[in-house]
Amino acid sequence: MNFSELHDEMRSVAADLLAKDTVDWPLLIQAGWVGLDVPDHLGGAGATFAEVAVICEEIGRAAAKTAYLGGAVLGIGALLALQPNEFRDELLADAVEGRQRVTLALSGETADEPFELTTTRLGWRVHGQATFVSDAVGAQRLLLPARDPDGVAVIVDVTADAVGLTVADQPVLDESRGLATVSAHGVEVDHAAVWRFDGDPETRLRGLGERAALAVACDSLGVAQAMLDTTVSYVGVRRQFGRPIGSFQAVKHACADMLVRISVARQLVTAAVADSDSTAISMAKSYACDTAVDIAGKAMQLHGGIGYTWESGVHVYLKRAALNRSLFGSPAGHRTRLAQRYR
Repeated sequence: MNFSELHDEMRSVAADLLAKDTVDWPLLIQAGWVGLDVPDHLGGAGATFAEVAVICEEIGRAAAKTAYLGGAVLGIGALLALQPNEFRDELLADAVEGRQRVTLALSGETADEPFELTTTRLGWRVHGQATFVSDAVGAQRLLLPARDPDGVAVIVDVTADAVGLTVADQPVLDESRGLATVSAHGVEVDHAAVWRFDGDPETRLRGLGERAALAVACDSLGVAQAMLDTTVSYVGVRRQFGRPIGSFQAVKHACADMLVRISVARQLVTAAVADSDSTAISMAKSYACDTAVDIAGKAMQLHGGIGYTWESGVHVYLKRAALNRSLFGSPAGHRTRLAQRYR
């Protein structure tokens, strides 16, 4: 079934919503974006990640500061990957309705290990730290990816005010994203707070990282498209030597090269969204994020001197593209992963 018309309508609605001065969490809840791929019997829309990808791209196109990546893509995604149980279903319904904001404490740095779950005479405790966690500040519930004493991957549900848990804001150059360091120093949890994955634990845990990487690739695609649109518009009105600079061959070729890069990135991202294969995701993440950085840099150059000013806004997209390139695996890291197929 072809959902292109639905996706075009979603893009139009998203563009209007993201143009608002403030895009807070209640607005995302009201728009129904948080529960897009949640089953309808739990209050969601019953859609798929393809619809989530559309929203991620539009958020990147607007360079909007939202908690969608951590709260919806990762938080909701983690809950959907778990075995159904009373507590999970209740939290999932609360998250969709906006009564609780959930985030997954998955590090944006692939080198970080999951949290450690240990047993004591009094129960279980969680230890560990995750850096560059998306949208953890302000979340009421945190889902900690951990390993139990047997080394099996699990998810531990803790409240943000739990004793021994700290969530510290982690400033980065890109002010359009909210990142944090989440540290657990012997946080006490009971059996009901330790949730098992539905299926192979390692595959599910790896899938959450791939879901995050693909969401960032979609965001980068939106960043790149916004920079191309802005540049084409600018070179069409900026005049030099009595005519628009967009009529000069060198500028035409530069814009054409930008379009080609975006077209390839879009094909890779679309294939990854449809397939959700590890190889396809690595291809999309590495190419789309590199493309966004290159195109934002080219946009700054084609804008001339004004492109380097604060007022132009190009710097916002360049910084977002640069951060996206590093989150959830660098292009070099993903290409190394792809190269391992041939060993």
